[in-house]
Amino acid sequence: MKLSCTQENLAKGLATVGRAVAARSSLPVLSNILLATDNSRLKLSATNLEVGINCWIGANVEQEGSTTVPARLLTDLVNSLETERIDMELITRTQTLHLKSGRAEANIKGIDAQEFPIIMVPEEDSRVKIDADAMRQMINQVAFAASADDSRPVLTGVLVSVADGKITFAAADGYRCSVRSMDLEGAADRQMSVIVPARALQELARIAVEQDQPIEMLVDTNRNQVYFHMQNVDLVSQIVEGVFPDIRQIIPTTYNTRVHVDTTEFLKAVRSALIFARDSANVMRLQVVSHGEGEEGRLMVTASSPEHGDHASELDVTMEGKPIEIAFNGRYLMDVLGVIDTAQVLLEMRDPSSPGVIRPVGGADFVHIIMPMHIAH
Repeated sequence: MKLSCTQENLAKGLATVGRAVAARSSLPVLSNILLATDNSRLKLSATNLEVGINCWIGANVEQEGSTTVPARLLTDLVNSLETERIDMELITRTQTLHLKSGRAEANIKGIDAQEFPIIMVPEEDSRVKIDADAMRQMINQVAFAASADDSRPVLTGVLVSVADGKITFAAADGYRCSVRSMDLEGAADRQMSVIVPARALQELARIAVEQDQPIEMLVDTNRNQVYFHMQNVDLVSQIVEGVFPDIRQIIPTTYNTRVHVDTTEFLKAVRSALIFARDSANVMRLQVVSHGEGEEGRLMVTASSPEHGDHASELDVTMEGKPIEIAFNGRYLMDVLGVIDTAQVLLEMRDPSSPGVIRPVGGADFVHIIMPMHIAH
């Protein structure tokens, strides 16, 4: 293998695939990045066996070949070099990669490319196309609600389903649930449902920032994998096996109190109160009271710390229904308010012991359910 490429392109490519490198593995090759020539381009690949990423960058290829080298070492080295041409040559006999850039040279000992797992995307036509920006927004509004606890693997994933010309993402961790739907062009007859690891989708959202073409999604049930194809990047993920909770049974259909509140002001109040709520399991009280005239009301956001004191914010709201006092996890409130981009948000509540519902006003097809916390009177 002998080729040259720019430092900038190589650094960007390594950053794209680097997050899929296995942090700890009994297989040393999984700590490496695969470098392989591919039709006058350089292909970079990394996998932790749950997620795999392929990335192609422009290169001047003189001699075909492939090898794998330690990911962190190569990334740190390339980032330290000047922004100019990098020449690479593989000494096949010793699997040593020789790099030269300007007056700097390095030799990196690698592992034969044949030991690296192949990350393949099948050439099938049954692909669903999704706008890259819309995909990123959907992931950001849902993936944070997935569980970080591996004892229930199904809840560490996001349910991705296509039906009736719509694509829906849903995630739940037992304390909250996020659901986002979007119309999908050219998918009226498509039906599918898979659970994708939230971590894989978060990597996809990170990569999608630089994409301006639609992302193609393809499910291979034989391999139990889902594929996302982009410009110069492919992401492959294992599918989580199991049955996802029925989302329709989780979303409340009635409420006794409904509040319209300014999203930015609400987020600001929650953020301030959370400083005091941190010492008491993030408990945050919301109290909705009427002004007594029409639909005008007040929302009080309060939190207290036995050690440090307390905090209260008062917000003007438009309300329907009865006054209520309810407590939520302030961290969860902050998470959901941070991914809503409409000027106002709806908060619907039935009683202090029932889940609350948060929706953007006039925004996307998005709903978030959050379980209440017990208030000791």
